[in-house]
Amino acid sequence: MTREIVNEIPNLAESMLTALVVDDDFVNQSIHHKILDRLGIKNDVVSNGKEAVDVHCSGRNYDLILMDMDMPVVNGIQATKKLREMGIESKIAGVTTRANEVEKKEFMEAGLNEFQEKPLTISKLLSILHKLDFYAKTSAGLFNQRWDKANCPKVRVDPDNLIH
Repeated sequence: MTREIVNEIPNLAESMLTALVVDDDFVNQSIHHKILDRLGIKNDVVSNGKEAVDVHCSGRNYDLILMDMDMPVVNGIQATKKLREMGIESKIAGVTTRANEVEKKEFMEAGLNEFQEKPLTISKLLSILHKLDFYAKTSAGLFNQRWDKANCPKVRVDPDNLIH
């Protein structure tokens, strides 16, 4: 089922965005990676917060970080705090199954820009991208911009219709 959903998302074009997926669960890593790929967003995947910090220490930077909360070694809250202390300005979206209000507040206060409950879907990711002003840089947004410039009839890529 998940493979079918991900395969139905059109890969319209390469975007200008980069993302880092930070999640210890292989299935979630795979889903997040494939959804980002289908939107034309170049992305890397790491398994915990320490690896996310290490990647940034090595000089890599990303426009967007999708950060799980519950991970071994260094959790998402600790990693987000550390990245902000390091001066990392990437937009960080917490994506987690645990969403009680106290933990969500702590995660947001650590430096998140956005929060979304799992499972991550194309619609949820596009919602994150819209809220963080990244949608125009995704392949769907670029497609809509090119369509507008071509003076074509107003047919839009609608994220809700990408999955049947």
